[in-house]
Amino acid sequence: MTKREEFEEEVLEYHRNPSGKLKVEPSKPYNSQYYLSLAYTPGVAVPCLKIAERPEDVYRYTTKGNLVAVVSNGTAVLGLGNIGPLASKPVMEGKAMLFKVLAGVDAFDIEVDATDPDRFVEAVKAIAPTFGGINLEDIKAPECFEIERRLKEELQIPIMHDDQHGTAIITSAALLNALELAGKRIEDIRVVINGAGAAATACANLYLELGVRKEHLVMCDSKGVIYASRPGLTPEKRRFASDTEARTLAEALVGADMFLGVSKADVLKPDMIRSMAADPIVFALANPNPEITYEAAMDSRPDIILATGRSDYPNQVNNVAGFPYIFRGALDVWATTINEEMKLAAAYEIAALAKEPVTDEVRRAYNVEELSFSRQYIIPKPLDGRLMTRVSAAVARAAMESGVARKPIEDWESYANRLQTIRGK
Repeated sequence: MTKREEFEEEVLEYHRNPSGKLKVEPSKPYNSQYYLSLAYTPGVAVPCLKIAERPEDVYRYTTKGNLVAVVSNGTAVLGLGNIGPLASKPVMEGKAMLFKVLAGVDAFDIEVDATDPDRFVEAVKAIAPTFGGINLEDIKAPECFEIERRLKEELQIPIMHDDQHGTAIITSAALLNALELAGKRIEDIRVVINGAGAAATACANLYLELGVRKEHLVMCDSKGVIYASRPGLTPEKRRFASDTEARTLAEALVGADMFLGVSKADVLKPDMIRSMAADPIVFALANPNPEITYEAAMDSRPDIILATGRSDYPNQVNNVAGFPYIFRGALDVWATTINEEMKLAAAYEIAALAKEPVTDEVRRAYNVEELSFSRQYIIPKPLDGRLMTRVSAAVARAAMESGVARKPIEDWESYANRLQTIRGK
């Protein structure tokens, strides 16, 4: 048996015995008739009537305020494509598990057998009363844009398509720190994005919020540069159409300061990187194989600042550094949405954390003796426990300041202590 076959068998055994990665356990005493009378009949009628009188009391008497649905139709599963709702279930279970172990958020995976946006939206709206938040996952573009937009308009709970906004938040944090190391101002840089799907569009939007000038941003798809007069553009692509003479990725990269790849393997060549401006920032995020191999990119020039989506190289861009804590903060203030202010707050806080001394806990987890802010460390490691308290609090504060919090936090020290307690469970 090859090493690959051995690994695959280990994976199957991990999922098989016992089946799956999640289970439900009671959170209250239940081992007497009295406790059962509190939990169910006749006692349960009391909180039911309270909620009927005042609907917001559902957050006080049920798990709604700490419960997220991880919802997918399996049409764009990372690295696997359109494998459908059933085959996507192990991924969604895994996402739900990360919510729990990293941020103490209970999560159910919901696989929806619907590719039509109308049917999908109606299905999610129908189950929304159960949940305090909705994490949309692995839904293909362009349907994902309409689905998220409509759900955010029609529901008053935090909703985020993590493939879009999680990637945008983490790469934004990495970009802020890379620019500091390169000595560049965000309003001056030229950005080239290869890929025009959900993640690319969300990244472009957030970069503009950070200060990138729209005329300095070029987006490419499988046909090349998305330019203003190109026929057949979707509304999403038309928004990022450039007034440029460049027609290929190679032409667009000449003199560019940043490359973001959310596309496919091997589309970025060393010569393209060598044509970029001094201290080029290259985020090659295609998985499992990036747009250029780590070794080829690092050999292309000595002044490169490189990130990939892989855990076996420095500067891994991993959404797990964001989404559990973004929802944690949003849930804790009963937020009605996840808005741009909350996303930016998360990005700035993640960036700031990378510049602080790395804890012994993180060094042990990653088996490294030394780790500090540098070109090889521009974003915190996903297992940095400080992400819980720092990002959650930043998101909660942004929700309050932007007017979307229904339960403001008054004692921030107590809140930080509670987050530490949650993380320690």
